[in-house]
Amino acid sequence: MGNDLLAAIGLALVLEGAAHALFPDAMRRAAAMLFARGESTVRIAGLGAVFAGVAIVAAVRLQG
Repeated sequence: MGNDLLAAIGLALVLEGAAHALFPDAMRRAAAMLFARGESTVRIAGLGAVFAGVAIVAAVRLQG
């Protein structure tokens, strides 16, 4: 479990870093749009991302 968590964190960092390295202007615009949104909108989007991530992990775990 610990190794899986570290691997997942590492993959998240790779994807985030690649997005910033390959598309810096788009990432800057996305951040500006995020800051322009209200707190509740950002919170709902974050919770949606959490639930989507949990669903993906659960689906992968059930497959293997």
